[in-house]
Amino acid sequence: MTGPVDAIVFDMDGTLVESHPVVPAAYRAAVRAGGGPSYTDAEVIAGYSIGSPADLLTHLLRRPASGDDLDRYHAELDALAGRVRVYPGVADALAEIAARVPVGVFTGASHRAAEILLDRAGLLGHFEVVLGGDQVERPKPAPDGVEAACRRLGVPPGRAAYVGDSPLDVRAARRSGAVAVAAAWGHQYDPDEPADLSLTRPGELLALLP
Repeated sequence: MTGPVDAIVFDMDGTLVESHPVVPAAYRAAVRAGGGPSYTDAEVIAGYSIGSPADLLTHLLRRPASGDDLDRYHAELDALAGRVRVYPGVADALAEIAARVPVGVFTGASHRAAEILLDRAGLLGHFEVVLGGDQVERPKPAPDGVEAACRRLGVPPGRAAYVGDSPLDVRAARRSGAVAVAAAWGHQYDPDEPADLSLTRPGELLALLP
């Protein structure tokens, strides 16, 4: 099915906001402050599939991450969040989509990180549900987060679309039964990953609405 849908759920980083200059830097600073090694942006990004921020910090620190480590990461993220940019067309598309169907976010970032970044970007008010990777048992590409977001929106996954830039997003959507929409404007987009739809502009999502 490629439309119409009764709800749309979005990934965040690389889909709604360009956070590439911010998120890896926050991880690097938190890891250094916690006595861990130095990393490049690419090395941090390669660990995104590990899971929630606590899981990734554990990997990067090479020891179990503590509550202080996680607090330090969120503090660094908050300090850098002003550098986050909303992708062109996202704000206008979201405003129209949210006026017509329920809209949510499921991100591999923590719930706290998602609220920090979405609030600073001026997007938080569009979403009925914001679900973080620390609120589900299994990370993408498992379907848990997409399914949970759809439950909270009151819409079966088969009647929803999940929009994300990375192959993990597309696979999570497919496994949930949602329409898998690849955000080709995002920095992890892979044209070789099979999706139900690959869109070049956020406004093209309006074609999926009733």
